[in-house]
Amino acid sequence: MQIFSTFENHVFLEIAISNLEKIGIKSEDIYAVPLDNREESRKIFDTLHRSDGISLIDIAMPLATVFAVVTASIGFKLSWGPIYWGLIGAVGGFMIGFLIRLFMVLKNTKKKHRLKGKQSEVILIVDCDEAKGESVEKILWEHFALGLAKVIK
Repeated sequence: MQIFSTFENHVFLEIAISNLEKIGIKSEDIYAVPLDNREESRKIFDTLHRSDGISLIDIAMPLATVFAVVTASIGFKLSWGPIYWGLIGAVGGFMIGFLIRLFMVLKNTKKKHRLKGKQSEVILIVDCDEAKGESVEKILWEHFALGLAKVIK
């Protein structure tokens, strides 16, 4: 039987490995594989197949509406009329809102984005008999395994 578990790279992992050796698991049957966690910076613009859930127009659209209404009402007194000034105000408000949101997103993406909560950093694979499987599971859970899976050969 093989037991797969994930851990943070912490002293509890070392203690779990030593406790596994104490119950009779050979060191050759214990495999610890470190993971490379993603440290890639986010892309600002979404594509058709990938979206990160951040909208760049959530401030731009309300500002475009406000600017369009205000400039259209002022446009009754101006030479081009309310329609042209409403469109100019809408475009101007949209650009201002878009630039504000773009600046906010760029400012926040300078920080490294990591997943919230705990991250798996090491996969521990243990080969053992089915008789020792339950005690191995207990030891791994007691030493703060993040996840666990069993494969019976």
